[in-house]
Amino acid sequence: MKKLSVVLALLLVAALVFGGVTFSQKGDLQKQLDAKVTELTKAKDDAVKAAQDEASKAAAALEEKITALTGEKDEALKEAETAKAAVTDLEGKLATAAEEMETKLAAAAQEAEAQLTTIKDEATAAAQEALDALTAEKDEAVKALAAAQDNVASLEVQVKGLTNLLNHDYHGKTIILHTNDVHGAIDGYAYIPTLRNWFTTLGASNVLVVDAGDYSQGTTYVSSNSGLAAVEMMNAAHYDLVTPGNHEFDFGYAQFMENLSKAEFDTICANVILDETGKSILDPYQIVEFNTGLRIGFVGLETPETATKVNPGLIKEISFTTFDDLYTCAQDAVNAVKAQGVDLVIGLFHLGVDSESATNGYRSIDVLNKVTGFDFVIDGHSHTVMTEGENGEPIQSTGTKFANIGVIVIDNETKEIEDNFLYDTTGLSKDPEVLAKAQAIMDEVDAKYQAVFATSEVELNGAKAPGNRTEETNLGDLITDAMVWSVLKEGGIEQVESNQVVGITNGGGIRAAIPAGDVTMSNINTVLPFGNTVAVIYVTGEELLEVLEASTFCTPDPIGGYPQTSGIEWVLDTTKAFDQGEVYTLDGKEGSYFKPASIQRVTITAINGVPFDPSATYAVVTNNFCAAGGDTYNAFARAYSEGSGFDTGIPLDEAVMAYVKDVLNGTITAEAYGAPRGNATQIK
Repeated sequence: MKKLSVVLALLLVAALVFGGVTFSQKGDLQKQLDAKVTELTKAKDDAVKAAQDEASKAAAALEEKITALTGEKDEALKEAETAKAAVTDLEGKLATAAEEMETKLAAAAQEAEAQLTTIKDEATAAAQEALDALTAEKDEAVKALAAAQDNVASLEVQVKGLTNLLNHDYHGKTIILHTNDVHGAIDGYAYIPTLRNWFTTLGASNVLVVDAGDYSQGTTYVSSNSGLAAVEMMNAAHYDLVTPGNHEFDFGYAQFMENLSKAEFDTICANVILDETGKSILDPYQIVEFNTGLRIGFVGLETPETATKVNPGLIKEISFTTFDDLYTCAQDAVNAVKAQGVDLVIGLFHLGVDSESATNGYRSIDVLNKVTGFDFVIDGHSHTVMTEGENGEPIQSTGTKFANIGVIVIDNETKEIEDNFLYDTTGLSKDPEVLAKAQAIMDEVDAKYQAVFATSEVELNGAKAPGNRTEETNLGDLITDAMVWSVLKEGGIEQVESNQVVGITNGGGIRAAIPAGDVTMSNINTVLPFGNTVAVIYVTGEELLEVLEASTFCTPDPIGGYPQTSGIEWVLDTTKAFDQGEVYTLDGKEGSYFKPASIQRVTITAINGVPFDPSATYAVVTNNFCAAGGDTYNAFARAYSEGSGFDTGIPLDEAVMAYVKDVLNGTITAEAYGAPRGNATQIK
């Protein structure tokens, strides 16, 4: 059609160009043109039809292709849906399988862990059992070794003693037998006549028997009668001369003097002063002259620590010469003795060589280094077994409870000490008459005190060090718990709440262990032999800190004042130095211990679980010895003297027995007291 239009257009243009054409010519041209148009129109129609036919064929073919493709697509969609469903199903199964796998893995892991734990526990238990067995075996071996060593040492001492007896001619010799720190072992006095008779039989011209103190306390056999039984036994054994120990004053000055009124022996001491007269309560020395012409001057000294080791309220009438004045007092006595023409000067001391006593220079070796004129010293107080001092000083001590009896051999002609040694009493026979007297006393006391009132599943620690004088112990816990309970039960504490009530007792007041098994009155009385009562003191937190600081000034070295506590959680840093202040005084008299100038070593973290307050008031349940300022408890004495407290009158031993019976139902269990509860922590 487009081509036809082009042809017509060309003809029209030609006609216009050649405008001179005739009408006939125009007609012919018109016919030709029409024919041509017809021809062209037909050609066009044919072409259109052919095109339409081709298009129809193409469309049909395309529709056929589309139909085929649509079928394929539908099939593909069906397959896709099927595949998708399969995938979804597989994904579900996979998720389920994964969950099951995780569950199985977790169960397997848990089972494996349980099995491993069981295996580990079994292996650990087996290893621990083996270790315990080896440890027990080692402990037994160590015990066996220690026992063997002790036995060897004992045998060596016995051999030396027998050798000295058998290989010496004691004709022309004077023998001094000496004891110290007998502490209520009254059947041991029966050794004395036996040994005296031996030396007499072996030719000794004279045998003198002396004691260096601490005979009035240690067992119920002497504490139950305020020390009188010991005096009676010393009379029976025919002692000649004695110096008192600190424990002779445990029942008070008046009781001590009453006991001495029954003594058939002489007692000397230079440094215990009656305040009313300013003079010694006893002769400071005694000169013993023998029928051979030998003259020996004995000088007695008592530890100044007695002022704070004994209830100050029971010894208000007397004072103890302290510090350098002790040396002056001893020197004056030596000079007085020498002025009377003696051959020898022997010190009869109750001073000891404990490190605790070194701070103030109260040891026997300190006196020997400061005082001239002593030829020999018989010592007591520290329970030391020695035949000379650490640096060869002429000093001897027997230990305690008749484990040994000291022997000094003096030649009558030269008037010099020619030998000194210890005689081990193992296997030594006892004099029947003296033993019978001791047995009568023990039987009478046992009848009263041996009744069983409780049982203990554990041993309660009664040791000094390591023990009640160096650290918290299960026995200290039991005693202080009983003290607090005894007061709260009775009532009377009104100034503070019950959670502000604590207990403190001095470790030096705990004198023995309580073994596992039956517990008797005698056990408790032996642990607490001083007849103390339970007291209450109101103090500030700052005063409580002072008490703990002062009472641990030398820890980890032992000290009698070491505080066993109840209701106090506290920490002691022993790596820090004690800041020593002024010396403590009681009733204007200097004691043996010092006030802390500052609190350096002790921290109180809590009182009965409540944070500690230095400015708060606390009620301290203690014993009347500490309440009166005994040991290092001067701060208690200050408060007590101002009326800030009271004595309950409850005997301390009875408070403990009542607590065991009423609160513990008669059984001291391992759960409650198998180990120290851990209120006191030490940094070392």
